This record gives sequence, structure tokens and C-alpha cells, in this order.
Amino acid sequence: MENNNVEQELDLNQLMLVRKEKLDKLKQEGKDPYTITKFNRTHTSKQIIDNYDELEGKDVTVAGRIMAKRIMGKASFCHIQDSEGKIQSYVSINDLGEESYKSFKEDDIGDIIGITGFVFKTRTGEISIHAKKVTLLSKSLRPLPEKFHGLKDTDLRYRQRYVDLIVNPEVRDTFILRSKIISNIRKILEEKGYLEVETPILNTISGGATARPFITHHNTLDIDMYLRIALELNLKRLIVGGYDKVFEIGRVFRNEGMDIRHNPEFTMLELYAAFEDYNDMMNITEEIFSRTANDVLGTTKITYGEQEIDLAPGWKRISMIDSIKEVTGIDFNEINTDEEAVALAKERKITIPDQTKETRGDVISLFFDEYVEKTLIQPTFIYDYPVEISPLAKRSTKDSRLTERFEVFIGGREYGNAFSELNDPIDQYERFKKQVEARNAGDEEAGMMDEDYIQALEIGLPPTGGLGIGIDRFVMLLTNEASIRDVLLFPTMKPLSNNT
Repeated sequence: MENNNVEQELDLNQLMLVRKEKLDKLKQEGKDPYTITKFNRTHTSKQIIDNYDELEGKDVTVAGRIMAKRIMGKASFCHIQDSEGKIQSYVSINDLGEESYKSFKEDDIGDIIGITGFVFKTRTGEISIHAKKVTLLSKSLRPLPEKFHGLKDTDLRYRQRYVDLIVNPEVRDTFILRSKIISNIRKILEEKGYLEVETPILNTISGGATARPFITHHNTLDIDMYLRIALELNLKRLIVGGYDKVFEIGRVFRNEGMDIRHNPEFTMLELYAAFEDYNDMMNITEEIFSRTANDVLGTTKITYGEQEIDLAPGWKRISMIDSIKEVTGIDFNEINTDEEAVALAKERKITIPDQTKETRGDVISLFFDEYVEKTLIQPTFIYDYPVEISPLAKRSTKDSRLTERFEVFIGGREYGNAFSELNDPIDQYERFKKQVEARNAGDEEAGMMDEDYIQALEIGLPPTGGLGIGIDRFVMLLTNEASIRDVLLFPTMKPLSNNT
């Protein structure tokens, strides 16, 4: 522990100076670790621990970062950490020789080393490596934080994710699960005949959702362009072109607020299937959630926060109007004019954002947001959304004021959005016009006119079902993380004043 005790008495600048001096000395002695280009490992820490009976007494070579050291005169113990875990090594002067053992003693917490030796168990039963050779592979000039007891400052964890991954192994487990979740979704969709495609991030029109876009400038063309806020319109162009089933998992960008559920850039899954409708999209949503949970976690029953949730198929399905009636007793089927709806909103002290939202459909949406959403703990499909808030969804044949659209809610949060896609070019053009009017009136989230998309619809879009799922929120659900920043490797952060 002698190195640790000395380091704890020094401030960061002094520590870094001491480590730099050690590096300079190594270089002078012709032992510059940065000149090493390759190191051949035979096993990882987990492979050794999982296969101890087979490997006992046999030589192995491992590599990892020093996370702890105990110097005890002529013998020492250290723990190194690799991508799969930690393993202990016993290092002695008798095995390494005086010069190599002295060099090992000079190694610091955080240094990356390679160890060759035989596998054994200590008297306490810990699987370890009896070192025959230790090689310094990379010098850590900046010490790990908080005297090597872990990085706890949340803001610093997000800014320095590379350190967070080193000192908080459970964080690495979260991102391994994230990768498995996305891989599993791909597997499900490919089994069902979906083709994975890629569409542009930069577009000349902001479309496919209602959101404020990021704007950039293309110097050669001398035009402003928009980072995509959705994947939708280009994917539906591909359905027009003759593909039956397509999907994309990709980054989208929305220039909006940041909180535990929102990051300016996030990952979306969108899929589209010709000759299907929003009922088919409900079925595939259930399958994606339930199969992925079962494949990745081994169960469809999960805990999120303090809530026990069952993702097994058979989710509740209820219309938006009926869900409001179920919670509040108010039946919007009996409220038929904008004036009646606005009066009811004022009576209930529900704020309508602006005059463009003083419609029956917008008020229905506001009532749902206020009273219903937070009550939807078990997986629930809310369907038949008002046309005013669904510019890309097909009108309901039962009520032209509504659309064949649903959103899925779990634990009081929205996780997916789907339509029977609007394929009437005349109706779509009129809805785009209303979006343009709202934009001109100051609504920065309203959509733009997309003449090319109208032309695509005029060529002919077959009856189509479409679905969008927020991947980050889905990962939050399955990993029981409260903040979206905990499932993004590099979340957006406000720069510090010193640019670190």
C-alpha cells in the first residue's frame, strides 16, 4: 500500500508530475511503454475464473489495468481489470528478479500491464495468477478519481465516461445490455422479413414529426439544412419504391429541452410494412418488447423503479377518448365543437398553449396528458388520436376527426408511436398546409411542406403500417435506469468554462 499512501498526500498536479517523472525515467532506460504495439493475451479474467479446473497450474497471459496493489516487501498482490472483470496476481522478487520486481513496484494504480504466469488459488480460495513476467503496456499519467474508491459525481461521470467505465463496472454492464437489446431487435425484424436501410441525416426539409430542428449550413450548396427529427418520410418513400418491409435504427436530433427523458440526439427505431395497419403494429410492438426482455433478461417480468411490470403479450388496448372517460368520467364523444372543448379546458384550468391549439382534438390531447398518462403503469396501447395532432396518420373510418394512430405507455411514460400511414396525397397536402400555417404563426415545432413527399404519395403508397420506438427509453426500461444519460455513452453536456 506504500504507493497509495504517498499518492493520497499529494494533490493532482503533484501526482501527475511524479508519474511524468517515472515515464521520463522509463524512456531514458529504453523502456518506453508507448513503443509497444501489440501484446498477445491467451485469456481474459472471466475465462480463467470460469475455467479454473481446466487451467489450474497452467500458464496464461492476461492484460488489464491495475486497480489495486499491496506491496509486502519481497512479494506483492495486485488486481488487474480487463473488459470482462478483475483477477488477482501474486508477484514476487523470486519469480521476477530484483530489477523487474523493482519496476513493478514503481507501477501505479491505473497503469495497464500484461502478466504471464500460472493459475492457482490463494489460501483464501481466490483464483489468481502467479506471475512469472510483468510488462508495462501503458502509463497512466492522470490518477483515477477519489483516491481510487470510485467516481460518484454524476456530472463528472457523464463528462468523463471513460473513467466512469473503469471505476464503475456496473455501468459497463448497462451498455453491454444496450448492445444486446439493439441486436435482439434487429434479429426479430430480420426474422420477419424486414430490410435494414440507412437514410440521410441531413435534409433540406424538417419533416416526419413535430419538433424543433437543429439547423446547419452546407457551404458548397450555400443552403441551410436540417438534422433529421425523424426517419419517417424517407422510409415511406422506400415503401412507395416497392419494398414491402423496411426498418432503420438511427440517430435523430431535436433542438429541445433536456431532462431525464430527453437528450438532443437520441436513437430511434422506425419500421414500415406495406399492406398492414396499426393493429399489426400493436402486435409487433408487443413482440419486440416481450421477446427482447425474455431473450436479454430471461423474463418478461421486470422492475422499473418501484413498479413491477409484466411485458408479456396481451397488453391493454383502449381509445384515447375512452381512457379519458375511464379516469375522469368526461366523454369527449359528447363534446362535438371546438368551443365546447375549449370551455371545458378552461373550466378544468388546463392551459392551452396558443390559439392554434384551440381545437377539440388538441384539448383531448391535453386532457390525456393531464389526467391519464401517469396512470398507465402496465403496458397499454392508447389508440385513435385526434387528427389535429397526427398529421401523418390515416383518418379513422369510424370517425373522420380521429386517426388510426396509437402510442404505447409503460410505467406512465410513452415508448412508441404508430400509424396506419396516411396515403391520400390530397389529404396529406392539406395537413401539411395546416402545419405550415402553424409554423408561420410562430410554432417552431410545426412541420414544413414537403412537395417531393406529396409527389411520392401521388405515385402511390400502398396501405402501410408504421411504428417508431425510442431505443434509449426502451433500454432505460430494461436496465432500470431513471435517466436517459445513464444509457447514452456520451450524453450532451453543457461545456464547462475551462472547456474540460
